[in-house]
Amino acid sequence: MQDDQAKPEGSMREVFLAFLKLGLTSFGGPIAHLGYFRREFVGRRRWLDEAAFADLVGLCQFLPGPASSQTGFALGLLRAGNGGGLAAWLGFTLPSAVLLTAFAFLGGALSGPLGQGFLHGLKLVAVAVVAQAVWGMARSLCPDRPRAAFAVAAALIALLAPTALAQIAAIAAGAVAGLFLQRPAGESAPPPLAIPVSRTVGIAALALFFVLLAGLPLAGRIWPADHAIAELAAFWRSGALVFGGGHVVLPLLQAAVVRPGWVDANIFLAGYGAAQAVPGPLFTFAAYLGAVMQPGPNGLAGALLCLIAIFLPGLLLVLGVLPFWHGLRRRKAAQAAMRGANAAVVGLLLAALYNPVWVSAVARPGDFALALLGFALLTIAEIPPLAIVVLLAAGGMVQSAV
Repeated sequence: MQDDQAKPEGSMREVFLAFLKLGLTSFGGPIAHLGYFRREFVGRRRWLDEAAFADLVGLCQFLPGPASSQTGFALGLLRAGNGGGLAAWLGFTLPSAVLLTAFAFLGGALSGPLGQGFLHGLKLVAVAVVAQAVWGMARSLCPDRPRAAFAVAAALIALLAPTALAQIAAIAAGAVAGLFLQRPAGESAPPPLAIPVSRTVGIAALALFFVLLAGLPLAGRIWPADHAIAELAAFWRSGALVFGGGHVVLPLLQAAVVRPGWVDANIFLAGYGAAQAVPGPLFTFAAYLGAVMQPGPNGLAGALLCLIAIFLPGLLLVLGVLPFWHGLRRRKAAQAAMRGANAAVVGLLLAALYNPVWVSAVARPGDFALALLGFALLTIAEIPPLAIVVLLAAGGMVQSAV
């Protein structure tokens, strides 16, 4: 494979505006975010096809870091090069980071029946969005009995062993099964993806990831009085060693900031509650923690420092792996493995639709009715997701008031 870069098809401005819209409206956590991405970039904008999108999701599920943000970063890279990846991350991350930083300064939280109803309505939006994603991806990625069986098996694994390691094992098992049972017979290779990242850049990104992972703790021992280095090391470690992202990172963050006394436990939980009320990635909780940290750096500088430190490891991994993944997916054996892995990804989404999405949102008939209405409007009427967010949030508030 040559070490040159493909020419991007889009612009940074296009990518930024597309992801800013999603950053303002994508409620529901990382699994729901993937549903929003699929609807926007596979269904509406057609930046890539269903199989390529599933390949990206599977790849980012394998890598440590925030899976939905990594998928968005990869989509931006594919569309507009390195600048497009940065634009995608900024657009998707900025709204929730700004809101949580403001919450750190202003305090308070959504409370009372109407506030709690609003939050519950947002959870029901996640049910509708994830259900739509499972429905659409299952139709295209599990069209035969073997792949449908792979999806069911992956869902059972994820439900019976709800850990990040089990999810990775399910994708790996799907890939192995696909390798033996899904060999393509006379089918053409998938359309090549124009990945504007060279192998040289990829190797440099991977090297930087490992250098900082090992070097920041070492620097903290050399300069123990420098709290900025300690913060960088703690948040880098949290972002680099967690699979799946989202709520999985919370125990690591609690150990990083509450145990050493940098953030009070009550302040930590208040910020976590606020993070449930904002769209975008849950990793932006780091901006809130950086703003309230004691001792400093804190405030705006601390928010920016911790935000970059927790996201950058996962983005470097995507940048490092993509150039090699591009060539791998064109091999016949890799295509077969990806068929199985993609079916497993559908199964993981199905399991996530039940837990945590369904079990945390649908508690009574009215909840099911609202979620079903949202699903029908998305799939049949093709109503924009923002309208669904407004409708179901209002419905949650009405339910709480009666």
